[in-house]
Amino acid sequence: MKRKLVLSMAMLAVLLFTGCAGGNDADSHMEGTQQMESSASETLGVDSDDTESAQNELETDGADRAVLLYQGQASLRIVTAEGKVIYVDPYAGDDYELSADLILVTHPHYDHNMVDKVQNRNPGCEIITQDEAIQNGEHQIFDLGYVTVEAVEAGYNSLHDVSDCVGYILTFSDGKSVYVTGDTSTTEQMPLLAEKNIDYAFFCCDGIYNMGLDEAAECAELVGAKHNIPYHVTAKEGVVFDRELAEQFEAPDRMIVEAGEEIVIE
Repeated sequence: MKRKLVLSMAMLAVLLFTGCAGGNDADSHMEGTQQMESSASETLGVDSDDTESAQNELETDGADRAVLLYQGQASLRIVTAEGKVIYVDPYAGDDYELSADLILVTHPHYDHNMVDKVQNRNPGCEIITQDEAIQNGEHQIFDLGYVTVEAVEAGYNSLHDVSDCVGYILTFSDGKSVYVTGDTSTTEQMPLLAEKNIDYAFFCCDGIYNMGLDEAAECAELVGAKHNIPYHVTAKEGVVFDRELAEQFEAPDRMIVEAGEEIVIE
């Protein structure tokens, strides 16, 4: 009986010792796991923050400036700092997938007025043509918040009447500006545009239905923009840009932009 009692006590001691040892290992394992999880969480948190910062940096890179895509002929697409999308004289190029907030047309000729190419339009998308831009013989100004659009003279040749054609000066919310002449010869208003300190000016140069390269360069001197860009440089059917002709545009501060090229308005 005494032997059985001693054996029972011994077994109980072993069980108690094993249980305590197991509990200590479990506690140690749990503590180690928690430390590992905490360390991993901290590491993941750093990586996550870095990744998010990188993504935000990519998404917002240049977001404080307008970006202009030259599509060829007289067709431009501009995405403003606010993300608003503006198409000017839709005709050339294929990049019309962005939903439009504003469509500008300088005159009714088919190579400036293919508004139907802009099928995606945001609610409230505005279309301004020469009909809205000239009212009672006066050129209008449209303040849209993200851009101010000022209609200016265009025409002065046999195929482009000044009463039915306009150019546009677009001034963005950061004060930067772009002037598109539309189809034109030298206008009476051009010398006055120097006062506006325009940043980028696009001059038509085809020399057949409009002024040629030499006259366009003279107009660039009158306007005095910081960057003078030749566009509408050919009247050949199906040709929306001719680099060789563009290089003959001898304006001060010349800037050549290829069809399909983007520039930041800065």
